Amino acid sequence: MHWLTEMGVFAKVVETGGFSKAARQLAMTTSAVSKHVGRLEAGLGVKLLHRTTRAMSLTEAGQAVYDQCQVLVQAGEAAEAAAARLAVAPRGTLRISASVAFGQRRLLPLLPGLLARHPELDLELNLLDRFVDLAEEGFDLVLRLTDQPPEALAARHLGPVSFVLCAAPDYLQRRGVPLRPEDLPDHDCICQGTAAQFRAWRFLPSNTAEKEGRESTVRVGGRLVVNGGEAVRLAVLAGLGCAVLPDFVVADDLGTGRLVELLPAWRPMGPFNNLYALYLPSRQGSAKLRACLDYLLESFTLEGTNI
Repeated sequence: MHWLTEMGVFAKVVETGGFSKAARQLAMTTSAVSKHVGRLEAGLGVKLLHRTTRAMSLTEAGQAVYDQCQVLVQAGEAAEAAAARLAVAPRGTLRISASVAFGQRRLLPLLPGLLARHPELDLELNLLDRFVDLAEEGFDLVLRLTDQPPEALAARHLGPVSFVLCAAPDYLQRRGVPLRPEDLPDHDCICQGTAAQFRAWRFLPSNTAEKEGRESTVRVGGRLVVNGGEAVRLAVLAGLGCAVLPDFVVADDLGTGRLVELLPAWRPMGPFNNLYALYLPSRQGSAKLRACLDYLLESFTLEGTNI
């Protein structure tokens, strides 16, 4: 083990091309560097360097030893970095942004466990139904439904999201129950946002035998457009129409009968069907960010295949 220091010094001499340069980078004297290399040569019983007053070069044995020294030095640096990462406990304030519906129904219930695991970590949660600029607004982490994360951001996939087509019982009493996707243009459909992608509802057969496995896309319309998943849920509960919503938004309402699932033989697809954690690439070394990402991925994995 005492050779590790000598090997590291020898590797630095070769990398820098001289004893003096190696000494400066290692914060040692040139004499100390020379002694380390001399001890390594004596211990191995071979000459490692050809040295003159003007030049220095590796012997054949020196080249072979240097190749192995590089491996050891790299392994040592990796071990040091790993130990440093583990030694730094997540601490400080982590600023997170998420949509109102996801934040209230899926994220908030997970936070007690995260805070208990990391007692030096503080959280600032902003629930916003809009995209945020992480750099300008100072967020460490943004959780968003998307299928194509922005290229400028680092992204970690947390899982797929299931959607449900639903309506309130009183709406169905007034307007009838749609039996297939093609019936939806005749209904009041509550859309989120004004983009065309939110008005084209896509359905996949839940049963591969249904419709011979073919998907169906219908263009829908209605008198109400809102700007957030929680607002859509409240509008559906008020009997204003039917809507496609993430399962986590309406699971409790479906369980109590306040809402009714429609077209159970079809699986509605949302405009975005995956949950991603987004963050600036420059912050991926942050211990508090890494701790939060690992905890969220662990939590969603334990709960099942869908968010």
